[in-house]
Amino acid sequence: MAASEDYPEGLKYHREHDWAKLIEGDEATVEALLGVTWFAQDALGELVHFEPPSEGSSTAKDSSYGEVESVKAVSDVIAPLSGEILEVNQQVADGPETVNDDPYGAGWLVRIRLSDPSEVDSLLAPDAYKQFISEQ
Repeated sequence: MAASEDYPEGLKYHREHDWAKLIEGDEATVEALLGVTWFAQDALGELVHFEPPSEGSSTAKDSSYGEVESVKAVSDVIAPLSGEILEVNQQVADGPETVNDDPYGAGWLVRIRLSDPSEVDSLLAPDAYKQFISEQ
């Protein structure tokens, strides 16, 4: 069953319909989980494939780091933040529909170590993101 529309507090949102959840890493490093928003998964429809990046590779803010394919289209996944890919969510790679069911929980896509934590300041809070998508 698809998730209900939601934009949780505690996440930061990118205008390309991706989210970031900051988590503390080891030795004062900052890590984040990245995923696509409810809005993105709803627009795409049922996801059937996730083409993840390689663990150990780097991604840059506003650049594609993977692809999601739905019954409707293939779409780039745009990084809301820059960093090194530490982990790919194998559950989503094996079952992309997990994103439709739980985009902010089990449906996260990758975990990264931020290379520039100040980039977080450019992301939107939930209310600002909701305002942004209402204007689309």
